[in-house]
Amino acid sequence: MAPVRRAAMNRERDPQSDMIRDVAIPSDPAEARRVQEEIDQLLAKASRFSDHELFGIRLAVEEALVNAIKHGNQMDRAKQVRIRYTLRATLFEIHIADEGTGFDPADVPDPTAIENLERPCGRGLMLMKHYMSEVAFSPEGNSVRMSKVARNGQA
Repeated sequence: MAPVRRAAMNRERDPQSDMIRDVAIPSDPAEARRVQEEIDQLLAKASRFSDHELFGIRLAVEEALVNAIKHGNQMDRAKQVRIRYTLRATLFEIHIADEGTGFDPADVPDPTAIENLERPCGRGLMLMKHYMSEVAFSPEGNSVRMSKVARNGQA
């Protein structure tokens, strides 16, 4: 099991405290699903996100993890994906980094362009940007930071 660092975990005593987790997993989709389930449970219990916002976070995190494992680390189980996330009542932040060579997001074709409608590439990045409040890639292109601010069901 991957090591997990926990900080300020007792939200009943201090509802303003942050939940911070650091996790390193092998490039294994099953491990990524385990981390996703942990995040889903924390978000459902300790946040003020709407069901729609929870769906969007779940989808964005899944896309980022799949990209790190499949494209970044080329499914090499010897390479790790590092995940750090912070949860506050109305803010979720996550940083996902792989050991790959990186990429330039500007080089990813627009999946909504007519010539790309039947191509599978680029949709994950588009969904991440759509559902999260902020998405930023490292200059090296091998890590992504995403955040979501709870709007409590408001647009």
